[in-house]
Amino acid sequence: MATRIEGDTKFTGNVTVQSLTSETASITGAMLTPSAAVVRSQMAQEALESFPVNMADLRVWDAMQTNLPGTAATDDLAFSGGTFATNAPRVTAGDLKAAGATTRYARFQVALPPEYEDGETVTLRIKCGMLTTVADVSCTIDAQVYEMDGATAIGADICATAATTMNSLTFGNKDFTITPTALAAGDVLDVRLAIACNDAATATVVEPAIGLISLLCDIRG
Repeated sequence: MATRIEGDTKFTGNVTVQSLTSETASITGAMLTPSAAVVRSQMAQEALESFPVNMADLRVWDAMQTNLPGTAATDDLAFSGGTFATNAPRVTAGDLKAAGATTRYARFQVALPPEYEDGETVTLRIKCGMLTTVADVSCTIDAQVYEMDGATAIGADICATAATTMNSLTFGNKDFTITPTALAAGDVLDVRLAIACNDAATATVVEPAIGLISLLCDIRG
């Protein structure tokens, strides 16, 4: 039979218990010692924690051994370091004014962190927009995402979000939902980004650019 004690209770010696039950079904950090053997599955889930991708790691999509060039050309995006303390680094499609329909790509790999809760939400977030002038027809950002199996094979594209417009001078987050059904902590994703710009006759610079890439996922611990 349980004995209920109302109000504060102070023990000056050690207290040993066989088990501890909280009426609120939770234990606060103040209740734990640094050596508490708490496993990840017993921790509270934190939704959509952000893990930035280092854009300097982006590669030429069909020549993964090659870093992105400093100037965009043909079907390759470029990595621009900017001027330190003046401009932040960015991934750019180059000046596409009056270039017609042009698509340029970049590729990278990113691992799901050890804290990721298997099968839970994963989102690829691209912060992007246009520099100087918008395209007079359209400009979109798209992502293809494949899970690597560790044996040199991949499955189907697990990105569930279609290409979305980035044709704005105000940079904004473009979220791509990743189907998480078979995903687990430590899985490596192979990602190809595509910027498709169509400008017919604009006279000033039309430069699509990516300012930040992040992996968002549900974690424990």
